[in-house]
Amino acid sequence: MLVLVAPGQGAQTPGFLAPWLEVPGVADRLRLWSDVAGLDLVHAGTEATEDEIKDTAVAQPLLVAAGLVTASALFGDHANLSRQVGAVAGHSVGEITVAVASDVLSAEDGLAFVRERSLGMAEAAAATATGMVAVLGGDPEEVAAKLAAHGVTPANDNGGGQIVAAGTLEQLAALKADPPAGARMIPLKVAGAFHTEHMAPGQVRLEKLAPTLTTADPTVPYVSNKDGQVVTSGAEVLARLVSQVSNPVRWDLCMETLAGLGMTAMIELSPAGTLTNLVKRNVKGVATLALKTPADLDKALALVAEHGAGEQNA
Repeated sequence: MLVLVAPGQGAQTPGFLAPWLEVPGVADRLRLWSDVAGLDLVHAGTEATEDEIKDTAVAQPLLVAAGLVTASALFGDHANLSRQVGAVAGHSVGEITVAVASDVLSAEDGLAFVRERSLGMAEAAAATATGMVAVLGGDPEEVAAKLAAHGVTPANDNGGGQIVAAGTLEQLAALKADPPAGARMIPLKVAGAFHTEHMAPGQVRLEKLAPTLTTADPTVPYVSNKDGQVVTSGAEVLARLVSQVSNPVRWDLCMETLAGLGMTAMIELSPAGTLTNLVKRNVKGVATLALKTPADLDKALALVAEHGAGEQNA
């Protein structure tokens, strides 16, 4: 069974979209979507600096657009994707990418949603100086105790002993000075304490937008960050996308569900690599491919041919 996944914020690097502009139709699609996203997506993905694309209001629409154009380059259209893919999952903002890929939202509504999400989260991040840090290793109980002692939230559980902690810069500094034994801490390139109570204002904005969007039930099993469960209702997917901004991401549970569903191969959409590495470490015996540039398309197509469902879901 082939699984398609989309990465979250922090996966972007300067110029990562440049090679994709050589694929016919990609540049035109990005220019069309730029109006909806309120952002020059071509510039952001090719010429913008690291600091520019670290900005939440830039990074999030860029990541969704990138995932969608690379999915299109691989599968051609949504009908073919639905025939070949056995399940989809995204990490944080990547959930919007796979919501569009599985036909829950149109591309235009998905980009309108991510624009409002990014602006709301950027606004919330500007209100209080916050951040995120990856906590790698250490005893799980001690890690949890240290985070609680310093008032830091376990915002992402990525499995395999990788927790992303989030809080104010003062809280994170205190955690760095008093870390869990045996754990390494790596600051992340994000602008705020995502998936915590600090993002509540962003959720309010999305609650106002959601009723204006049209949803359909997913055409591919959709595995949710909230609890790793398969969601079959488009309305429920949208409701979870709204609440997700201020609640933890349980990627560990998503991987467990995907493995339980029978995942034999996984392709990660551009800018790929982060989720591929997590799956490699946590789910054994799965063929993985990080779709970084068009040069990876032949390998990806071979993986689709070997593990995709073909006409079974037609």
